[in-house]
Amino acid sequence: MSVCLTAKAPHPTPLPQAWDEGKKRSRICRVFAALLAFSPLAHAFDLQQLSEQLAKPHVIHGDFIQEKHLRALPKPLTSTGTFVLAKDHGLLWQLKTPLQQDYRITALGIARRNASAWQMLPGKSAGAEQNRLFLAVLQGDSSGLQRDFDLQLQGESAHWTLTLTPRSLLLKQVFKQINIDGGELVQRIELQETQGDSTLLKMQNNVSNQPLSDAEQLDFAQ
Repeated sequence: MSVCLTAKAPHPTPLPQAWDEGKKRSRICRVFAALLAFSPLAHAFDLQQLSEQLAKPHVIHGDFIQEKHLRALPKPLTSTGTFVLAKDHGLLWQLKTPLQQDYRITALGIARRNASAWQMLPGKSAGAEQNRLFLAVLQGDSSGLQRDFDLQLQGESAHWTLTLTPRSLLLKQVFKQINIDGGELVQRIELQETQGDSTLLKMQNNVSNQPLSDAEQLDFAQ
């Protein structure tokens, strides 16, 4: 005896039920679109926001550790000191070890303190260019940086990384890339040079609630 099995055709979805399912999918899509609108991707942290964030404090005091990594040396050359960044004045860079030397970086140029007064330094030296870069970075001057570098920002306001790639031929001869990390303030700057050397600057113990002292105001005024 043979048995013939016949598959049953699926029942078509009733029209009202199909209409309800369509409306349900539409609601899901609308909810998903609303979630995207409020996601971090829709409000990405950008250069303008970073500039505004870094420019907020009027005065920043802090410590720094600078490591100069040279290909010819097994260990980095390390120096330490303090800094004062004043929004309306510039940057005081006070080296403590391995020797003591104070520098002042303003819109007028770079000066070094000698026994009796501040002495302006040549404006085209490699050290001068590096210090100007530090000032622009610490002040959040993205427009100034964009004149000489391609900028790529990743992260969010509490933890971000800014990568600077030189555009001008002069800077390309000196720097391969510059990486800057920070949160509310700049915390770390790494300068990678084309010849293989590098400089790592770590900013520590930063405070932004202390005004300039009388001595610091005098240093900027001279």
